[in-house]
Amino acid sequence: MQVVENGETYDLTYAKKAVIVVVLLPLLVMYTEAMLTPALPTIQKEFAINPPNDVSWILTIYLLVGTVSVALFGKLGDMYGKKKMFLVALGFYTLGVILNGFAPSFQWLLVTRAIQGFGMAIMPLAFALVREEFPPSMVPQVQGMISAMFAVGMVIALPLGAWVTQNWGGWRWTYHSAAPFAVLMFFLAWRILRESRYINPPGKVDWVGGAVLLTVFVVPMLVAVTRAPNIGWTAKETLVLFAVGVIGAILLVLWEMRAENPLLPLGIISSRNPPAIANLGIMLAAFGLSMMSQANTYLLQMPEPYGFGKTILQSGLLMTPPMALVMLIVAPLAGKFMPKIGAKPIAIAGALIGSGALAVMSLYATKMSLWQFVTTLVFVGVGINLMNISLINVLTFSVPKRMMGIATGSNTLFRNFGSTWGPAIAGTVMSTYYVLFHPPGGAPAFVQIKIPTEKAYEVLFGGGASMVYLLLALLAFAIVEVMKRGKIREVKEGGEEEVIVE
Repeated sequence: MQVVENGETYDLTYAKKAVIVVVLLPLLVMYTEAMLTPALPTIQKEFAINPPNDVSWILTIYLLVGTVSVALFGKLGDMYGKKKMFLVALGFYTLGVILNGFAPSFQWLLVTRAIQGFGMAIMPLAFALVREEFPPSMVPQVQGMISAMFAVGMVIALPLGAWVTQNWGGWRWTYHSAAPFAVLMFFLAWRILRESRYINPPGKVDWVGGAVLLTVFVVPMLVAVTRAPNIGWTAKETLVLFAVGVIGAILLVLWEMRAENPLLPLGIISSRNPPAIANLGIMLAAFGLSMMSQANTYLLQMPEPYGFGKTILQSGLLMTPPMALVMLIVAPLAGKFMPKIGAKPIAIAGALIGSGALAVMSLYATKMSLWQFVTTLVFVGVGINLMNISLINVLTFSVPKRMMGIATGSNTLFRNFGSTWGPAIAGTVMSTYYVLFHPPGGAPAFVQIKIPTEKAYEVLFGGGASMVYLLLALLAFAIVEVMKRGKIREVKEGGEEEVIVE
């Protein structure tokens, strides 16, 4: 079945098949990433990792490599075809998943996780393919379905990963169980997806700006942020890393301004409105979410009266299913009604709901009952989901389709920066406002642990996350609307046009 929108013909039969790939993809990503968290203590013991904090490099190395690769693969997708680069990225991801389970040492596990990190570009490239190959009227709904499947992946990943690690052969089998699914996804993508219809004429790849200066900017910055809560924000190592990152950022901007075919076209990424607002908004949303999640984890696990005294698994089950259920319901509904209501009102509503719920948590987090706390988390989840799905649609309809790969890749880069800063700031705040607690059960008198105080949660939920989402609401007011009353405004190389959405 063929439909014509905005003068372009789309194959609905193909679109419905392609939905299978892009909707199942989040299940693979969420399972392979979230299942790793419960297994970290086991990995630490098996490889005798010392100091224990070094085990976090399993997560960090994936993020470092992935943050650079999303921009690089996005640019290559625009130049050589998004399906080709999607398959290359998915190939790296699949290879990493397979090799992770056979790593003979901690060092080899870091290498294979880095290989997997090259595949982080699969999600931004999937978003780009959705925008190119689906009728504009379907795009918000498909984006909502993708977000909903992230929720399903969240529900499955943590408990299943913990169960496999504990009862079915250890942490290696979490990867062995994911490998067939990854191979299946590669086969489905190869068979079903078509090459993108918008491909820029191949030119010389900006390797200096892309592979070198972007790395010099991203890697030191993210390493500094990750290590600062442990070694200190004013430690010599932290300051040197930040300095190198700042110099890298300045050189990157200067180079890309002059490059003939820049890896990061500054005009696309930082266009005053709406791409710049969408990128900044995604970064702030990720920052607020990751900071809140870090605080929630401590609040749920700390002993009474400083928290709810739950186990790691209980904490995961209390946080994940409610948030996932919200995503499963809210994201598809938001995608369905967004063309009529508009992305801007939904983004504003989401930011205000999230800010309000976090303000309540800042005042009453340590005074609530457990179910009051979980209910408040549900409202936070509603706000975050409304905001995220609005911003990704704002971005994808505000950039020419020929530049969609780099636009979505750069957006993921901004998201990763926000996700990295959140836990670092949360850890610093909780290390600043604490009390010493003597664990019960016959622990030696000199053994004491640091427990975040009520003031720490006031700062994190109120001064931090709540204010971040209030700022997001103000930013959303400045967004130029991309859809409303059944009309979608597309940006093309030659200007803007309205598309009637039935």
